[in-house]
Parts: sequence; structure tokens; C-alpha cells
Amino acid sequence: MLRLLLSVVSEREPDIAKVLIGLTDLEALPKERRIPALQAAGIWFQLAAIANELLAMRARRELEQAGGADEVIGSFAHVVGEIAARGYSAETVQGVLDNLCVGPTMTAHPTEAKRVTVLESHRRIYRKLTELEQQRWAPRERDLLISDLQSEIELLWMTGELRLERPSVEREIAWGLHFFREVIFEATPQLYETVEGALRRHYPDYDLKVPSFMRYASWIGGDRDGNPNVTANLTATALSECRNAVIAWYVKQVRRLITVFSISANVVDIPEEFDAVLQAGLEKSGCGPEIVARNPDEPLRQLAAAMLARLEAMRGNSAAVPYPKADAFRSDLVALANALDRVGGRRVAQRFVKPLLRQVESFGFRTMALDIRQNSTVVNRVLAELFAKADPAQPIEPDTPQWAARIRSALNRGEQLDVERSMLSEEACELLDLFGVVRDASSGSNEGAIGAFVLSMTRSPEDILAVYVLAQYCGLATSPDGSGTIKLKVVPLFETIADLRAAPDILDQLLAVSVVRRSVRDFNNRQEVMLGYSDSNKDGGFLASNWELSKAQKRITNLGHKHKTSISFFHGRGGSVSRGGAPTGRAIAAQPAGTIGGIMRVTEQGEVVSSKFANRGTGLYQLEILAASVFAHTVKSPDEVELKDIPEFNEALEALTGMSQASYCGLINEPGFIDYFNQASPVEELALLKIGSRPARRFGARDIADLRAIPWVFAWSQNRHLLTGWYGIGSALNSFVTVRGEQGIDLLRQMFERSRFFRLVIDEVDKTLYQADMEVGQLYAGLVHDREAGERIYRKIAAEYELTCRMIREVTGGTDLSERFPAFKRHFDRIRPQMDSIHRLQVQLLREVRAQDAATSRPKRAINALLLSINCISAGLGWTG
Repeated sequence: MLRLLLSVVSEREPDIAKVLIGLTDLEALPKERRIPALQAAGIWFQLAAIANELLAMRARRELEQAGGADEVIGSFAHVVGEIAARGYSAETVQGVLDNLCVGPTMTAHPTEAKRVTVLESHRRIYRKLTELEQQRWAPRERDLLISDLQSEIELLWMTGELRLERPSVEREIAWGLHFFREVIFEATPQLYETVEGALRRHYPDYDLKVPSFMRYASWIGGDRDGNPNVTANLTATALSECRNAVIAWYVKQVRRLITVFSISANVVDIPEEFDAVLQAGLEKSGCGPEIVARNPDEPLRQLAAAMLARLEAMRGNSAAVPYPKADAFRSDLVALANALDRVGGRRVAQRFVKPLLRQVESFGFRTMALDIRQNSTVVNRVLAELFAKADPAQPIEPDTPQWAARIRSALNRGEQLDVERSMLSEEACELLDLFGVVRDASSGSNEGAIGAFVLSMTRSPEDILAVYVLAQYCGLATSPDGSGTIKLKVVPLFETIADLRAAPDILDQLLAVSVVRRSVRDFNNRQEVMLGYSDSNKDGGFLASNWELSKAQKRITNLGHKHKTSISFFHGRGGSVSRGGAPTGRAIAAQPAGTIGGIMRVTEQGEVVSSKFANRGTGLYQLEILAASVFAHTVKSPDEVELKDIPEFNEALEALTGMSQASYCGLINEPGFIDYFNQASPVEELALLKIGSRPARRFGARDIADLRAIPWVFAWSQNRHLLTGWYGIGSALNSFVTVRGEQGIDLLRQMFERSRFFRLVIDEVDKTLYQADMEVGQLYAGLVHDREAGERIYRKIAAEYELTCRMIREVTGGTDLSERFPAFKRHFDRIRPQMDSIHRLQVQLLREVRAQDAATSRPKRAINALLLSINCISAGLGWTG
């Protein structure tokens, strides 16, 4: 790949080819050569990532060819093989399968720095490379494929990487659906086939049934937390686009059925019971006689044609009776499959009908359930406004005893809203309109289209109850007197360390409220809880965040047992390690025992979506790893030694967490730290990238608390401090060993060997430290205006870095960082020289751009070069936030 890129670059820009092979530094080039040089470096990083993806796919295939599917670690074949070998019964396996529910949730968080056009170019390159992998080509054909690859690289070279304008919410919706059309619709039934194959292999004497357990969701068009661009109308648009996408997919698949179903009633005996289904379908098609005349003596083709007419009616393209719900469409598919089975066409049904059946069970008429997210501050502000308009004489403030009593009274009485809309603020009208959209989408053929109402910054039970009251006001209550339920799944999001600690008490009070308890029962007696990895990290650092998340899950699960309510967790993971982005399989395996219970949702954010689901082979593998990990944890975790609660380990983790958080907070509270962050990183310049529809700050304030976690992490990665993934841990480990001596280091080494949670933390810190670079970081520290403050804070960070490196080696027994991760180390070593050169240039560019007088326009060329450098660095690291 590098050779092909070099050939393209050498033809167009010979001097830049020297940069790629390390003979020339970027910052040594004339100013006018910076942009093409950065383009070349960025493309090289992107092509290296594509090559790594292909190599990983090849390695998995070679493993499977050599020793069977069981050899691919983390695959269903491997997991089921382990479970069978450990003696778990078929009944246990079936019980877990029956309750399995895995929910990848797509979000358009602004962490994807690449344009969709660039992503599509990457996919074409990947496909050409997979074609080249095959050995059947003649030399002439192979040369043609290589020429095609070079043309794709030329196209990539000539394609502008920077977005000219910030993407609209509509374009983000289209971006999310792209991955379903290209990969996920097709990969999902293939995943179920993979599971069935693994079960047949390891439990051959049992007819184990695999339900359609994938349940996709999305925040795109529903997440309005701090994003004024997401309106009720756009949420309605998102729901409509998701519905249209899956119906269009079904239309395509049913047309295929019509093409292939040439089964003649003159050759095989069609079952009698099929005739009743066929006649009903023909009658509802609105064109039964024409279908029969067109396909005489081909009843299966006739039913497929009738089904197509009914699907087209859902798009307004037919006079047929549209399907009222996805179950009705599924029933017709079941009739086709059964008829084929009866006439000896089991393989035909397996090939053409079963995948479509699986898709209907997984995607319905919705593609994915759309979650709604809003901040508790907005919800409370709107409800306070409604209360004030309804009773101006008695205004009530949130977070008071009167507020709590007023909310509970409204729910108990089934109170309805009696306020003129013209009297309300724009914010209140918008939120009420949103609930109207939710109400309308919660019925009819779009069943399941609304997922959850995720309440960010949940701080009290009243925050959650406020959502219930608004839902009641907007027609989502099943009874007018408060004795019914609310038809909305409300999911609290606990984000900060303080909120994670308070979560069990909040939920305890919440589940004591009658209408909540009844409503939760309507949703399979399951209360979903979302855990935020971002703000807890921003609060207390990497170790404190992870330990508080682990403890919160245990305490909340126990609380569910107390209330006889199942608890499921929705993990708000990001791409970087500091936002939960550890490898999927290992991250799930390290969750506390018994906290998954077969049900798990995870966010797939920004560049993570494109890295996982841009190509079919990788997409299927990523879905398999996620689902197999949830399945394995559910079956095995109660018995796994590495997940057992060991009091001595927990006591040590409590001590380490406290010391780590104290060290971390000592840094962010250091005088001059905010200026250091703003000036020694391109955090303010990130806004120029136009990589998402929402602002970087929730409410427009300038402090760190209001800054979203994504730009917080993004900025620290750009200056190679990466402190969000390691800071404070070195001090904690060192203090622990200083106090406890040899016994302390022995205990830490035992924890590293025997605690899956602690090992995961240490491993991810190890890798993050390897990517961090204090020499590069010092260049950025030189951008701080207050030289004394800049040097003081940099020295503090650099000293902690050295200490953390030393302590990680002490715990792991290693002599070098990341020596246990050779593939990771090799990849980063390969690109490190180019990365360092880009960082040096970025510092130069930041000086140039910032030197311009605010009253004058900034130089466009310097800004574009700066933005390209940001893209390059994120491409090299493999993530942004």
C-alpha cells in the first residue's frame, strides 16, 4: 500500500514523497507545500488502517482454515466451545439465548473527522485489496487491479478531506443509515447463522433455538442534549427515514423472491394451508387477478408479488392494503418458508426466506429504535414553566421539597395540562412537540420505533419523574386518573462520579413510586440504566472513573433484586480508552459478575461506527465479538475466579482510586491549568473542523465542567499528553507501594494476575502511555502565554508520566511499555516518525493562526493546514474522542 501511495505521490509531488519515507520533516517544507504534504501523510495513515483491517481479516481466516472456527478468539465458535468444555448444560445455554438482547446504538457524536465521501473511497480501496488477496488472477488481471487501486488512491488524493460546512442533522441521519444498507442489514442474519453453526458443533444432540437477539438503536436525530439543531420536526424526519430505509430493503429482497420463486404447482404439491394465506394476500394486494394471470400455477411467486404490493403501499406506491405491523409481514414469510419446507425446498427457504425473516425480527419496520436524549436541566426548566403558568400564585423551584411533592401529586392524580400554548416559551413548546412526536410514533405499524428517553445529568428521582409528568401531559398515559402506566421507557444517565455514587439511592426512591413501578412492568419488568464513561473520567481520571462504574453496577444490580426488577445497563462508551474504548471483548469480560444478564446496550460513536461497519467482513466480526462477549459473560461470570469479589483487592482499589483521584484533581485545580489546556492544545480550533452538528459545549460556558468530554479527550490526544487515559495512576501506585512496601507491590502483582478488572485498567494505561509523548507535549506547552505557569504545569505532567511508566513496569514485570502488545507496538512505531513531524508542524501552525489580530481575517491556507494536521493526528491514533 505504501509503495502504491509513493508511486502516486512521486508522480504528482516528488518532494513530498521524501516526507513519507522520513527523509524530510514536514515543518522544513515551504509554506505552500504544507497542505499537499499533510494530505499525503493523512492518506498514508488511512491506508495503513485499511491494510491492518485486511490483515486482521486474513489472520482470522488463516486461523479458521488451520484449526477451525474455534481457534478465532472471541468468536461464537470459540465461546460456545469453551462453555461446552466446562460442562454447562444445553438447558443453561438455551435459557441464556432466550433472554439475550444485544443493542449497538449508533450516535453521531462529533468524533468522525472523515467525510462520508472519503469513507466511501476507503471502502472501494478495501474491496480492491480483498480482490487482490485471491490467487486466481492472471498477471494481466492482477496488473489491472493494481492500476485500479492506484486510481482510487489518486481519487482520494484529489478529494478534499475537510468538510466545507458543518453537517446538518439530516446528513447525519443519512450517514447512520448508510451502514445499515451497506453492512448491517446483511450481516445480522449471517450472525445468527454463525451462532447456529457453533451450537450444532458443540451441542450436536440438542436442537437449540437461536432467537433474533440483535436490537439496534440510534441517537441520530433524537439526541438534543445541548444541540439546538435537533428539533421535534427533525426527530420525526429521523423516524420516517429509518422506516423508509428498512421498507426499501424489504422491497428489494421480496423482488428477489419473485425472481427466484419459480416453483410450479404442476411439479410439486403445494400444501393446502398455504392456499388460505395466498388468497388473503392476493385480496389485500389490490391486484390479485393481475398477479395470478402474470404467474399462473406459481403460488409462491404469487404470494411474493402480493407481499411486494403491500410493501409498496407502505411507501405510497400501491393501492394495496399496507401491512399494519411487521408481524403481519413476518407471518407471510413464515408461510412461504413452511410451504417450501413441505415441498422439499428446505435449502431454498434457508437461502432466500430465512435471512429476510431474521431481518424482520431484528429491524421490524423501524431499522433501529430512536432514543430521545435531553438534559435534566431543560426538562426541569420546562416543567417549572408549566407549573408556573398553571398556578402563577405558587411558583415552585426545582430541587426543593415542594417540587418533589408537586411532581408526585401530578402523577398520582393523572393531572392533565391546562395551559395555552401561546403563553409558553419556545423551549417549552419544542419539548412538548417532541413528546407529541413520541406519542404518535408509539403506535401503528411503526411499533418499537421509539427506544428510550435518556435523561442526561440525572441527579435526583425527581429529575426522572419530571419526564414521566411531561409524558403524561402529552398523551402517553394509559389512564386518566393516574392508576395506569406511562408508555415511555425512561432511562436515567449517570455520568459524573458523584452521580454514579448517588445512583442506587436515586433508583431506590424511583422504583418506590407506583406509576413508575407499573410502567416498568410493562417493559418486561426491566429498568434500563445508562452509565457515562466520559464525565466520570473528566471528574476524577481514568482509574476513579472505571472503579466507580464497576461499583455502581454491582450496587444497582443488587437494588434491582431488592425491588424484584431486572436491571440492564447501557454503556456510553466512546472511541478512546479514556471514554470506555477498550477492546470490546476484554471490556465486557471485565464487567462485574452477574451485571449483564444477557442484556447489554453500548454506544457506537462517530469514527467507531465507520471503523467497525464500513466493510462487511469486519462488520460481521464486530457484531459477533459484541454478542459473543455478552453471551459468554452471562453464562460464565458467576463462576469465574477473575471476577470474584476479593476483599483485599477491593480495599486496595479503594485506596488506589482515592489517591489517583486526588492526584488528578490536584492537576486540574492547579493555578493556570485552564489556560494551559486552552493554549497548549487546539481545543478552541477543533470547532473549526465542522465534524458534527452539535456545539462543543452544552450551554455555551467557557469552563471545563461545561465542555463536552469528546473535545476534552480530543484536545489532549492532539498534543500527545493523552493524560485522560493515565494521569494520577502513577502517583496512586507509588504511594500504595511506599506505604505497604514489598507486600504492596506483591499485592498489586497478584491483582494484575488474578483480577480481570485491574488487569484491563493496567493494560490500557500501558498502551496509552506508549502513545503519549512528553517531548512532543513540551512543544505544545511552549504555546502557553504565561511561561512560568506553562513550564510548571508541564513539569508536573511530565513527572507524573515518568512515575506512571515506572510503576506500570513494576506491576507488570515488563522492561518496556507495551511489550505485551506487539502488533499494537509495531503499528505505532511504524507511524511515529511521521506523527512527530506533524505535531511539530501543528505547533507552528497554531502559533501562526493565533498570531493574527482578532479584527483581521485569519489566513485561510494556515487554517486549512492546521485542520488537516488535526485530521492526520486523529487518523494516526485511530480515534478522536
